[in-house]
Amino acid sequence: MKAKLIDGKAIAQSIRDEVKAAVDKMVAAGRRPPSLTVVLAGKDPASQVYVNSKKKACAALGFTSGEHLLDETVSEAALVELINKLNHDPAVDGILVQLPLPKHIREQVILEKIDPAKDVDGFHPVNVGRLVANTPGLRPCTPAGCIELLKRAGVDLNGAKAVVLGRSNIVGKPVAALLLHEHCTVTICHSRTKHLRDIVKSADVIIAAIGKPNFVTADMVKPGAAVIDVGINRLANKKIVGDVDFEGVGNVAGFITPVPGGVGPMTIAMLMYNTLQACRMRMGN
Repeated sequence: MKAKLIDGKAIAQSIRDEVKAAVDKMVAAGRRPPSLTVVLAGKDPASQVYVNSKKKACAALGFTSGEHLLDETVSEAALVELINKLNHDPAVDGILVQLPLPKHIREQVILEKIDPAKDVDGFHPVNVGRLVANTPGLRPCTPAGCIELLKRAGVDLNGAKAVVLGRSNIVGKPVAALLLHEHCTVTICHSRTKHLRDIVKSADVIIAAIGKPNFVTADMVKPGAAVIDVGINRLANKKIVGDVDFEGVGNVAGFITPVPGGVGPMTIAMLMYNTLQACRMRMGN
């Protein structure tokens, strides 16, 4: 492999260290630490793992944290009532509603009920608008993590041609906007894109977020390109792989992220960063 490995674990730890230093400084100045509250409806095993990871991250960084574990049968109205309560709680800086929600609850309705100033996931339409307009606001964690990986690895984004594989509201669209703000020329590709291979081959930066194992192969990548793999796919043999053929593409690309250990650790690190920012904004700092 000739590509430089972008170590998401190490970069995420650097961000956590920076957040911890900022929290310690706040506490030393007599201010309260940031506070994150997580809401989980149902008993989805993966969601429970994520919630526990976020709780541990809060403890490690000196945050205060709260959680509301709700039964899967909770009504949409009851969940809205809880969010309204958290919106008005001055001790809560960040609110995160763990997705997916039970099928009878409309996710967009719930996400739009969260106070944009406490929306540490960055999914509220107000924060989406601020992202597009490039004005201050809370950015979606995984897309923001992708940009941090590129910048901290030393990838020059100014004027680069970037291709984003996937047009989801969670990753594809917001990471495209963030790349534009870094002065990239951006193309978004999806299932109906014509001549996709040729488009990807022309890219200096590739963000793969389509949920198809090993979709991006070496013959699709320009030598020296930076490749960020957002995909997490479980194969029949239970092996976890990304959307990129890591071994093959690693022999062509200039930079590449592994799966696991690439983008994944960055998501929680950026969530902690967002919670710190939300706290600062609420304090008028």
